[in-house]
Amino acid sequence: MRLSKLLPASLRKTDTVIPVVRMQGAIMANSSPMRQNLSLAGVAGPLQRAFDMKDAPVVAISVNSPGGSPVQSRLIYSRIRELAEEKQKRVLVFVEDVAASGGYMIALAGDEIIADETSVIGSIGVVASTFGFVEAIKKLGVERRVYTAGKNKVSLDPFQPVKDSDIKHIKDLQLDIHEIFIDMVKARRSGKLSDDGDIFTGMYWTGRPAKERGLIDSFGHMSPILKERYGKKTKLVLMQAKKSFLGRPVSSVGLSGNSIGTDLAGSLPSSIASELEERALWARFGL
Repeated sequence: MRLSKLLPASLRKTDTVIPVVRMQGAIMANSSPMRQNLSLAGVAGPLQRAFDMKDAPVVAISVNSPGGSPVQSRLIYSRIRELAEEKQKRVLVFVEDVAASGGYMIALAGDEIIADETSVIGSIGVVASTFGFVEAIKKLGVERRVYTAGKNKVSLDPFQPVKDSDIKHIKDLQLDIHEIFIDMVKARRSGKLSDDGDIFTGMYWTGRPAKERGLIDSFGHMSPILKERYGKKTKLVLMQAKKSFLGRPVSSVGLSGNSIGTDLAGSLPSSIASELEERALWARFGL
């Protein structure tokens, strides 16, 4: 028996404490000392600590993401649902600026999705983008030399002319992922979706039309709603990832790291690429 139960009611702690997990940024598996993206490795620890709070009546999750990796999005979604079922806790998702594409896939893990009327919601689709440098390397006098075992090993190489067969293959992959995404939306929003034919086209909306289509449940902000539901003394506690020497969230799923110098030097090129990719994702929604 807990000692608090032996105390008179007037002396017992009456504050309700609700754990909050904030999920911010583009969803990418790779990260660097310069930039930490949203991935399962980064949120696994905070999620576990949030759901381990036995007295918490609910877990609140803040989502602000334009999307990114479908695999990481689905891994995060699956982990939230796994913990919710294991700990028998409800999940409330609060959307900030945007929950689109993979960001909306994560939001689906909520038993309720609550957003601001100006939040951007949706983009239920799949996109892949690249560049073509064939003419550029010709002008520079560069000869591309690639040796492979397997004729499809360098499909969609940006330094070689694109092939129709490569385009067909990537589109087949996208259609498969899109179908999985659609099934997730239909399962989690069962009985709430409208008959609007645009829902699964990749279109996105602000809060009001998103609610009309059944993509979210209501409007509001985290603190006022939680205090209205669980009492004015409700306290919100942010579950933060542990930080390394460089201020970078430490992986919670057993990923090993290199020395600081090697980590910095090796990650600079990928960090720049990730930065450009993330900016492009946010720019799609005017952010």
